[in-house]
Amino acid sequence: MGAGNLKGAALTEFPLEDDYACLKRIDSPEDLRKLRIEELPEIVRELRAYMLETVSRTGGHLSSSLGAADLAVALHYVFNTPEDSIIWDVGHQAYAHKILTGRREAMATLRKEGGISGFPKRSESPYDAFGTAHSSTSISAALGMAVADMLAGRTDRWHIAVIGDGALTGGMAVEALNHAGIYKENVRLLIIVNDNDCSISPPTGALSAHLSKLVSTRPVWKAREISKSVLRPIPRLWNLAKRVEKQTVNFLSPPSSLFSNFDLNYFGPFDGHDVVGLVSVLRNLKNLNCPAVLHVKTRKGMGYVPAMNDPTLYHGVGAFDPVKGIVKKPADPAHPTYTQVFSQWICDMAQADEHLYAITPAMREGSGLVEFEKRFPERYSDVAIAEQHAVTFAAGLACQGMHPVVAIYSTFAQRAYDQIIHDVALQNLPVMFAVDRGGIVGADGATHQGVFDIAFLRVLPNMTVMTPSDENECRKLLTTAYRMQTPAAVRYPRGRGPGAVIEPTLETVEVGKSRTVLRAAARPGRRAAILAFGSMVWRLEQMAREIGAALIDMRFAKPLDERAILEAARSHDLIVTAEEGAIAGGAGSAVAEFLASESIFMPILHVGVPDRFIDHGDVEHLFAACGMDPESVREKIASAFVRIHMHRTARAPA
Repeated sequence: MGAGNLKGAALTEFPLEDDYACLKRIDSPEDLRKLRIEELPEIVRELRAYMLETVSRTGGHLSSSLGAADLAVALHYVFNTPEDSIIWDVGHQAYAHKILTGRREAMATLRKEGGISGFPKRSESPYDAFGTAHSSTSISAALGMAVADMLAGRTDRWHIAVIGDGALTGGMAVEALNHAGIYKENVRLLIIVNDNDCSISPPTGALSAHLSKLVSTRPVWKAREISKSVLRPIPRLWNLAKRVEKQTVNFLSPPSSLFSNFDLNYFGPFDGHDVVGLVSVLRNLKNLNCPAVLHVKTRKGMGYVPAMNDPTLYHGVGAFDPVKGIVKKPADPAHPTYTQVFSQWICDMAQADEHLYAITPAMREGSGLVEFEKRFPERYSDVAIAEQHAVTFAAGLACQGMHPVVAIYSTFAQRAYDQIIHDVALQNLPVMFAVDRGGIVGADGATHQGVFDIAFLRVLPNMTVMTPSDENECRKLLTTAYRMQTPAAVRYPRGRGPGAVIEPTLETVEVGKSRTVLRAAARPGRRAAILAFGSMVWRLEQMAREIGAALIDMRFAKPLDERAILEAARSHDLIVTAEEGAIAGGAGSAVAEFLASESIFMPILHVGVPDRFIDHGDVEHLFAACGMDPESVREKIASAFVRIHMHRTARAPA
């Protein structure tokens, strides 16, 4: 790997004249702290180049990490990590941190199976003080660490939460700020607000506007200009003022009302791309003995022009050519992703029903709502990173006659589970959940695998749970869920399906009704019926055909098609349930519960995600590792029939 590979790229701080000569001297923060402060800008420059080169090969969260490079260097330079802990909220911005803490060469394995995680992970490094990947957790965790150290008499350790402006909208962050304000001494908590005007989608809400005012308020900048005009004629004081301003971008600004209302000491905003200035500021703050808030202004994608111009596009990237940048591929209308199927459906349904209202918690692009916002802006809300509020806001809309659709990733729906239970299901309100990324997602790893939603949704009274098997079924089940007028969830996987032809109508299916794809053709004694949910239908169809098994697209995890299950049980020797979700408590468990309630006791084989967290890796490899690929399922069925035969032989009379 060499910096020469970046020649011709649209870079503001590159290309490098050498091959990461300074960066190669850094194998730990201890090495970084040996450098002279004047060398730090070069380290930052090389860090950005190295991140661009490696992430363009592996994929990952690029623009956030480019923006936080100066901050990562300054923190590890000033603080005694890992004794002092740094918690990177969400973790999108932690790549510079990983490189500086002994994982420079391992960046080539980023998000790959067996490689390092795309997020901070306690088991990966002692410098990863707390595992992150979901938003707004850092302040709570850092405060807990700081209070534990206070109780143990370790009052010389700092605990630093680096939280983006977007993550502050998560209610948990506000709860933590409220708690932190009660501690006045011996709790060394530093909250760094990394303010870059962007989470993933553009910023929304009053909090973002408040932070903007702290930097751009007219009286503040007017006061600064007056001070400059007074000091400029006196060279010695003018030079001092320039040095001070370089360290404190807004040294004349009043305290932030947001943080001061929580009785927290507030400092800033500061220039987050002046690494030398940041070091000076952090050294001063290190002398405090109480919680404090440091507000820094950064720019996502800093150093790489395409990412600076379009930070959302470069937020989470696959492999790309850093010289050419990401070349957007035109949508393939003949083979859309499930997200694109949803995007088209919700626009069509909104055109047909003026009561439809779409809600997203800061995932406009990822959930496929860009076109909807353009066409129906008055019936759309991006509530920022606030999943709990998104659900209860939807419940309130439903109370007054609207029909809300909450577009949410499976892994983020977990964050609003109480609201789904208490505010929607309990009141039997017509809120529809479009649950994207249901199943194995791949490179983002254990924190983002959407494998628990079937299990945690199917137990809720009044809730209907649907699992479309292909693109056309997805459109049908979305329509069915919407028209039920009761709580319903349609969960669909990431990426593309088998390529089914999509009918443009808004057609429904009978609630709780499965469809038979294949009938059993195997000889008596070896007849298997595969009850498949969602993507497992098309994944197992060819294998089922080859072994002569019946294949039923169950469609609904709740309510189950009980008649189809009974018929399968009575005419087959083995029931196989297959789902792209957790076995424990999932759709297969529901089938077993029903059969037991009918006093039907027969061999059942459950295929799905085993009882462990699934790490990052290639999706197909992860399917195989979970025993969910066709060949593994074939072997499991064959082994099951061997056991069935042995059991029958053992029980046969002599």
